[in-house]
Amino acid sequence: MSGTLYGIGVGPGDPDLITLKAYRVLQAAPVLAYPAPETGDSLARQIVAPHLTDEKTEIAIRMPLSAPKFPDNTVYGEAATQLEQHLAKGQDVAVLCEGDPFFYGSFMYLFARMAERHAVEVVPGVSSPMACAAVLGAPLAAQNDILTILPAPLPSDQLKARLEATDAAAIIKLGRHFERVRTLIAELNLTGCARYIERATMEAERVVPLADVEPSSSPYFSMILVHRRGQAWLR
Repeated sequence: MSGTLYGIGVGPGDPDLITLKAYRVLQAAPVLAYPAPETGDSLARQIVAPHLTDEKTEIAIRMPLSAPKFPDNTVYGEAATQLEQHLAKGQDVAVLCEGDPFFYGSFMYLFARMAERHAVEVVPGVSSPMACAAVLGAPLAAQNDILTILPAPLPSDQLKARLEATDAAAIIKLGRHFERVRTLIAELNLTGCARYIERATMEAERVVPLADVEPSSSPYFSMILVHRRGQAWLR
């Protein structure tokens, strides 16, 4: 009998924010796989470390994270082959994914390769916009608001058009794009309606006024929340 492949959302960084279902799967699955950089530790593995109580077969899926090479089809193809060997033995495999597996999550690339041949179950996780909103005390949207998720690497004209057309936005993947995004927000007179946070719920969490952020210090795990009314509950 073939095992089941689980894609587990482990949340934004705080180990306490994984779901009860994710916890149960982590305890039961004999094989644990997770994305990792080409060198160094896996953030997803670090998040669940406090919940691992027994030894498992661990598989680090190491891949280049630079934009031109991601997602690396060769890496995901090889990982799928490796995981299938365990599934064929009847072993369940838990694949960790930061945040939620289907919200910009890396697990989707394994899902696309394996779902037609194997039993696959996705366990949702707390995604970063929800975590950032909670930490900032800034609701994302209310009533009939339109909320837009905007990846910062988008061209400036697209970002500007999307910001002009929405009530609220979560701008993700800032990194080296921070200064350009901050300039666009200022041009649209939305600076007073914008809030910045980095590494939400992690030990290194930092909330900084948008104007005070040093552009070169803004990490990939940072976000700007914008709401045209300043607060979602206002009318």
